[in-house]
Amino acid sequence: MPLNVTQKLIQSHLVSGTMKPGAEIALRIDQSLTQDATGTMVMLELEAMGIDRVKTELSAQYVDHNLLQTDYKNADDHLFLRSACQRFGIWYSRPGNGVSHPVQMERFGIPGKTLIGSDSHTPAAGSLGMLAFGAGGIDVAMAMVGEPMFVKMPRVLGVKLLGKLPDWVSAKDVVLEMLRRYDVHGCRGMIIEYYGPGLAQLSAMDRHVIANMGTEMGATTTVFPSDVEIKRFLEAQGRGQDWVELVADEDAEYDVYDMINLSELVPLIACPSSPGNVVPVTEVQGRPVNQVVIGSSANPGLRDFWIVSQIVKGKVVHDRVSFDVNPTSRQVIENLAAMDDAFMNLIHAGVRFHQAGCLGCIGMGQAPASDQISLRTMPRNFPGRSGTADDQVYLCSPETAVAAAITGEITDPRELEQRCGITYPQFIAPETEIINTDMLVAPPEDGRTVELEKGPNIKSFPEFAALSNSISVPVLLKVEDNISTDEILPAGARVLPYRSNIPGISQFVYYMKDDTFWQRAEAAKDKSGGHVIVGGSNYAQGSSREHAAIAPRYLGQVAVLAKSYARIGWQNLVNFGIMPLEFVNPQDYDSISEGDELEIIGLREALEAERSIPVKNLTKDMIYSMTHSLSPRQVEIMLCGGLINHFKAKSQVAQSVKV
Repeated sequence: MPLNVTQKLIQSHLVSGTMKPGAEIALRIDQSLTQDATGTMVMLELEAMGIDRVKTELSAQYVDHNLLQTDYKNADDHLFLRSACQRFGIWYSRPGNGVSHPVQMERFGIPGKTLIGSDSHTPAAGSLGMLAFGAGGIDVAMAMVGEPMFVKMPRVLGVKLLGKLPDWVSAKDVVLEMLRRYDVHGCRGMIIEYYGPGLAQLSAMDRHVIANMGTEMGATTTVFPSDVEIKRFLEAQGRGQDWVELVADEDAEYDVYDMINLSELVPLIACPSSPGNVVPVTEVQGRPVNQVVIGSSANPGLRDFWIVSQIVKGKVVHDRVSFDVNPTSRQVIENLAAMDDAFMNLIHAGVRFHQAGCLGCIGMGQAPASDQISLRTMPRNFPGRSGTADDQVYLCSPETAVAAAITGEITDPRELEQRCGITYPQFIAPETEIINTDMLVAPPEDGRTVELEKGPNIKSFPEFAALSNSISVPVLLKVEDNISTDEILPAGARVLPYRSNIPGISQFVYYMKDDTFWQRAEAAKDKSGGHVIVGGSNYAQGSSREHAAIAPRYLGQVAVLAKSYARIGWQNLVNFGIMPLEFVNPQDYDSISEGDELEIIGLREALEAERSIPVKNLTKDMIYSMTHSLSPRQVEIMLCGGLINHFKAKSQVAQSVKV
């Protein structure tokens, strides 16, 4: 049977299950990626599980999110992560070395391998012909200790690419076109695989741009073939020996089909406040712009910065615009500085050049002015994610972004030729790049004697009880469709320093919706033993941050009642013992109000018997029929009160059998 690339990758790593859409499968994981906003919790989870050394072929920890050191917290966490990497056998990428996804791609990614990462944009590695998943930290920790990754077998969406990108249109416009078609939920339960003659037009880093933002459509991951372009890329990185060809068989089929003619694309832009709110730039042209930010994991390539440097050559950006450049790695900075006038063009134009990292993408500085437009080459523009409550963040290509920086307003970049006399630059990738691996620290052969360095803000992982059989708790909050993890637990300079301190970070749960939430949750925990949340469709979309499940569980959250869930958010709820219930009749959502008292009796028996779960609204004397999508394995995890409890129980049984 002819296989597509996705099927080849899954088949070669399948531990259990069958490749039938919807069935739970287990996959062997070769590599792992963690970053400092989520990796601190992964390291604490490894400590809680009592492991000596990771069992993956390669694991890497990046310090790329929390780079602002306004007090001791972030600096302490950097030391903690360094010590944990030495202790557990993990590569350590030092602060300022770069954003995890492009650095992983340049230095460690290998076609045909699997990768799991505690960052929702880990699927960017699919650009190399890898099978890469974003996941909650505990799923990553389990893979690091040798456990398989469990996922429901997705359908494969085959997107055929034809034609060639016109001038002033680039890879970001390709993925924005996909978002225009599928919005933020249209690819749930799917893997997107790109194929066709149009691939010859796209470099490895162009593919990275597209694979990175498959996450924004709800896709499980994105896959590209490993072809001659991937070979060229790896050779330029000095790793030609790691290339293997991996392409779809002739006559391979897909579960769902789509097609994009690259020649017909125009500059696109995602308007506030959703990556799926995509329109042609011409529809919003002329709106005044206050800030432009180039960089992030969604446009990380050398080409993305070089093209901007050539467009601003000999010019100074508009005086109302703050023009920020976030380089994605030191390697990009070094190569940009070596490319004739590229770096000087940016500096002369008025660029505010920052250190390599995520920075403004997750609200770690670079917050825009109040109620002002900010154009960014980033992957997300959820409300308030930038750090400004009334932000107006638009997502676009580097070409569209720099056009606004020059003119001071949203501008179709194709107009720069006529308005400013700028000819579209043609980028030719260097055959070899300047490579600097000195900021990557290899782990020692044996780290068992290394002590973990814990500053005063680093708290051990909290212990959680097993699932209660009966509960009677209030609805503490009711939220709408597409609620994001940024809204459940925000990122940013104020919150993220508490990522290794669950009691501290729990004070920000649902802060953007209700700044009294944590106090009310504490009161409900004392009075009733906990609370529930009622949500709409696609609950917990966006970032993979498991803090959006751990902190609510710490505050006593026992269940969420929603119409549907985003994949990673749903998985994180299960992993930490919060029951993700789904309405059998979605219209029941409308009849529940904040403050209603809900009762569930016989929850454990219902789960074990695999039957629907009745939830009684004591306040309104109504009964709702709820269901769930848990596999038998996940039912066991839920009954134990979470994945760590389940792992410990299995380990104790194994130890007793051995004795």
